[in-house]
Amino acid sequence: MNDRPAGAGGIGRAGVSGRPVRTGAGITASTAVRYALVPVPKLSLAAVALRSGLHPDLIRRFVALGLVDAERDSAGRLVFDPTAPAVLARVQRLRTGLCLNYASIGLVLDLLDRISMLEAALRRAGTRSETPPWT
Repeated sequence: MNDRPAGAGGIGRAGVSGRPVRTGAGITASTAVRYALVPVPKLSLAAVALRSGLHPDLIRRFVALGLVDAERDSAGRLVFDPTAPAVLARVQRLRTGLCLNYASIGLVLDLLDRISMLEAALRRAGTRSETPPWT
């Protein structure tokens, strides 16, 4: 389950201009540019707050902490990917379920995204380890 939009060091969808948009700070060894066939509609801060049930100021704080990705439109307002409410729900689940602070949640989200990428790479390669899993 990956609730986080392309953010953990990947390449995001193309912007409205058709150019590829890089999201996140990390660069992977095999980066590929993906182009959107149609422009992806963005959500306003009010729409994300309504869908997630969180106060807009808390969402702004999450953006400042890097827990959820957002962009600025031409008027300077925050706009979000359609997956932002799911990312915010994941942050809230980690906060309440594990009693983590927000800095720790950022680290956990990055680790979960890396695990998802590694599992996907293993599935694509079709290889299985001969040793049983450690769990």
